Amino acid sequence: MAETKSQQSRLLVTLTALFAAFCGLYLLIGGAWLVVLGGSWYYPIAGLVMLGVTVMLFRGKRAALWLYAALLLATMIWGVWEVGFDFWALTPRSDILVFFGIWLILPFVWRRLPVPSAGAVGALVVALLISGGMLTWAGFNDPQEVNGTLSADATPAAPISTVADGDWPAYGRNQEGQRFSPLKQINADNVKNLKEAWVFRTGDLKQPNDPGEITNEVTPIKVGDTLFLCTAHQRLFALDAATGKEKWHFDPQLNADPSFQHVTCRGVSYHEAKADNAPADVVADCPRRIILPVNDGRLFAVNADNGKLCETFANKGILNLQTNMPVTTPGMYEPTSPPIITDKTIVIAGAVTDNFSTREPSGVIRGFDVNTGKLLWAFDPGAKDPNAIPSDEHHFTLNSPNSWAPAAYDAKLDLVYLPMGVTTPDIWGGNRTPEQERYASSIVALNATTGKLAWSYQTVHHDLWDMDMPSQPTLADIEVNGKTVPVIYAPAKTGNIFVLDRRNGELVVPAPEKPVPQGAAKGDYVTKTQPFSDLSFRPKKDLTGADMWGATMFDQLVCRVIFHQLRYEGIFTPPSEQGTLVFPGNLGMFEWGRYLRRSEPSGGYRQPDGAAFRLKTDPARARQSDGAAERCERLWYRVRRAAAVRRPVRRNAEPVPVAVRPAVQTAGLGIYLRPGSENQRSGMEKTYRYSAGQPAVPDAG
Repeated sequence: MAETKSQQSRLLVTLTALFAAFCGLYLLIGGAWLVVLGGSWYYPIAGLVMLGVTVMLFRGKRAALWLYAALLLATMIWGVWEVGFDFWALTPRSDILVFFGIWLILPFVWRRLPVPSAGAVGALVVALLISGGMLTWAGFNDPQEVNGTLSADATPAAPISTVADGDWPAYGRNQEGQRFSPLKQINADNVKNLKEAWVFRTGDLKQPNDPGEITNEVTPIKVGDTLFLCTAHQRLFALDAATGKEKWHFDPQLNADPSFQHVTCRGVSYHEAKADNAPADVVADCPRRIILPVNDGRLFAVNADNGKLCETFANKGILNLQTNMPVTTPGMYEPTSPPIITDKTIVIAGAVTDNFSTREPSGVIRGFDVNTGKLLWAFDPGAKDPNAIPSDEHHFTLNSPNSWAPAAYDAKLDLVYLPMGVTTPDIWGGNRTPEQERYASSIVALNATTGKLAWSYQTVHHDLWDMDMPSQPTLADIEVNGKTVPVIYAPAKTGNIFVLDRRNGELVVPAPEKPVPQGAAKGDYVTKTQPFSDLSFRPKKDLTGADMWGATMFDQLVCRVIFHQLRYEGIFTPPSEQGTLVFPGNLGMFEWGRYLRRSEPSGGYRQPDGAAFRLKTDPARARQSDGAAERCERLWYRVRRAAAVRRPVRRNAEPVPVAVRPAVQTAGLGIYLRPGSENQRSGMEKTYRYSAGQPAVPDAG
């Protein structure tokens, strides 16, 4: 019996020592690789210390606990030196060490170490208590929180258009994109008491023939007592807003297949045809209509009262947006966002299939008669004459920059503001024409009646990072130097928020041009400067190895090695064959639903996300694909895109964003930053649900 217990003791000590040996060797070898790449010396030193602990454990010496206590305390001090008292950053540096330390102080473990050492157990207990105290302190102190002030005396911004308090008739409540409801019934005191009133299930689920990306991104609209929403497959539902009961539904019979890049509907638009702005037959046929964009390149006008097609619109209620397109393959041109509706015009743009070919459909923006569907004007961003109307002999321009995000509209100025994308391929610009560069990654203001350019402002020059303008701009009238100025807020993926006079595109908040990293891939070029707005949520500092995250010190070490293998010189580091870290990545600090404006006080909320990506140009593979001319013509550089690192929470080497709810004075004067719930939970969830949607903040706070 005694011999059996002795064997069990030796086995327990041996297994403990083997675990320590694994940790030591991993940290030593991986750490040495990291040091060669220019990274932290902590890991190989910690590996050597861990191997010393291993030797002592094999020899049965309790002094191993002394050495381990020193390693644990040194690790905590090093962690605080690198990242401060940031709980989510300290945790991966210490979690394995803390758990292993707890194992070592268990009586049935340390008592099996026959060679005594005075105070060893007590020393490790003290080290664990200190470590636990530091982590606890970090858990209650968020170093990323910024607490500025918003002036309570700020002059309320004047409303641009009038919408009934209880209505939400457009994607952003109004076409100015303000996304703010004045209703006050729900407030900070009673929000906890909210109960489910009703649930409606559309039954629209992913089908076997769908593409890999199918998303539910809809923002419903509400007019009177009816709620209108579209599903991923663009099925349109009208619901009783009070009860959730279905009034009617309409199915456009979208025939999606795996060749579609995605299946998405962000929303629909609403229009009332009245006697003073529409022919009598239109008013009689469809006095209230829903305009529904469909991913196969069709636009439907549906009677808002009964769900029937508006026979007087286009071809019995259906408008073919593929007309005069240079490529008409279904799914390559996809209108995914609701169009702008004026008294006269439907202004619609659309997405194209990203990085599939350089023979993409045009990103043309078009204006159609709101009553009849007749083409009134076109603005083709990649054409020498953007306003040239196509004919049977003349099609729109291949691969023009597109505008996939929702637009905004100022009825007083009759200007529509379009956030523009970039020509495919996203990260290679060596073959772009001057016309393709002209309006890429810009805000373009067009006259909604004529389609003529009023002004444009480019937020990224020669965009090689897929930094297209991703979200609906927001319009506001603010006071600047005692004068009311009509402005447009344009959130960019870079984290910049460009604030412009929406009459002429002149900057209201400065955005000076600053030098950026040079050295483009062979055959391409980069511009010497890029604009940096003074109102910005872009990262304040460049990434370092300390910003890499993992669930443990082991995968954190891997992330640090990967970081030092990549080219990274800060924001706008050019893509490379070596592999480039792009931060913020092309998910953007802002995505398609990222700004909410309040009227009192004069301020707004933004929801930025921080996620980094790595991009690698691969000319050899691209040349091998030249045989498929229709698919890869002139696409010399392919993209390998993978998640790399993130910050400021430093929690994962996955593309998990940081979700925050910042508030900003509309003139850019005050700011606070508060991490949101996604920030607190994303590191530990098995599945992170990335949120790119719109923030919701009640008027009552």
